[in-house]
Amino acid sequence: MAGLRDLRGRGLRDLRISVTDRCNMRCRYCMPREVFGADFPYLSRAGVLTYEEIDRLVGIFVSLGVEKIRLTGGEPLLRRDLHELISMVAMHDVEIAMTTNGVLLPRYAPALSAAGLDRVTVSLDAIDETTFAAITDSGHTVAAVLAGIEAAESVGLGPIKINAVIKRGVNEDEVLRLIERFSSRDIAVRFIEYMDVGTTNGWVMEDVVPTAELKAGLGTLLPLSATNRGEVAKRFNLENQGEVGFISSVTEPFCGDCNRARLSADGHLYTCLFASKGLDLMTPLREGASDDELGTLIAQVWTSRDDNYSEQRAGATEIAKVEMSYIGG
Repeated sequence: MAGLRDLRGRGLRDLRISVTDRCNMRCRYCMPREVFGADFPYLSRAGVLTYEEIDRLVGIFVSLGVEKIRLTGGEPLLRRDLHELISMVAMHDVEIAMTTNGVLLPRYAPALSAAGLDRVTVSLDAIDETTFAAITDSGHTVAAVLAGIEAAESVGLGPIKINAVIKRGVNEDEVLRLIERFSSRDIAVRFIEYMDVGTTNGWVMEDVVPTAELKAGLGTLLPLSATNRGEVAKRFNLENQGEVGFISSVTEPFCGDCNRARLSADGHLYTCLFASKGLDLMTPLREGASDDELGTLIAQVWTSRDDNYSEQRAGATEIAKVEMSYIGG
C-alpha cells in the first residue's frame, strides 16, 4: 500500500505526532488561559499512546510511505523520557524533527540528539520580553528560549528554524527584530499567518497580517526553491539578512500539495489541521488489531481524503475544529 494517494492525488509523506496535550505556555492563539486553566480536563496517562504503541504505528505509517516524523504537543518536552521514544523511532528509515517552545531544551537537548533527533523548530513570536510575556502568558522569558536555541545548536540539532505567529496589533513590529536577531546565524525565521485553528482563540480575519503586507516591509526577497513537494513555507533570501520563510495558510492556501497526517496523543488520526474529527486508532490497536488491519484502516482514510479547508475558509470558519494543542501545529 506504499505510495498512497488521496482523492486530490496527494501522497502521504509527513506524520506529525502529538505526544501530549499539555503545555507550559498559554499562548493566546493556541491555549488561552481562560479555557485551558487549572481545571481543564487533560488526557489521563492511560488515555495517551505509550511509546511502544507510537513506535508500532510509526512502523505502519512508514510502510505506507511516510518519510518524516515531527514530534509535537502541546509542548513535547513535557512528556517524560522523550528521548526513549526518539531512540525507538530512529530505528525506522525516517527523518525525525520536533517543534518546541524551547525552554526545556537546555536540560534535554543532549539526550535528544544522542537518541537520534535530527533537528528542532522553535516557536518564538517576539524578541521583546514584554511582548513575549503578553503572548505566552506563562512566566517564561525570551532569554530562556534563546538559551534553548543555543543548547540545540551546541549538540547539532539543526538547521534550526524559528516559527513566529504574527497577529495584528500584537507583534507585527517584531518581524524585523526577529530577522535581525538570527540573520548572522544558520537559523531561518518563518512567519506564520494567524490561523483559525480550533474554536477557542477568538480568530477573526481582521487579526491576520497577510504575508504580502509583511513582505512589503522588508527589502529585496529572492525566491528559493522548495526542498520537497508539500513544503509549507515559501522561502526567500532577504538581502544581507539570510533566509526567511512565510507560511500563508490564510491568504495563500497550499492545500493542493498537503502531504501531512497528524496523530493525536490519544491515538486519533487527523488528515487536516482544521479537521473536526479523527479516526480512532488506539481502540483497535489495544484490542489486538494486526499491523495489516491497522494499515488498512489508515489507507482507507487517506485514500478517501478530500480536505482543502484553507481554500474554503470563507464559508467554513464557523465549523467546530479540533484544537491545535491537541494535534500539534
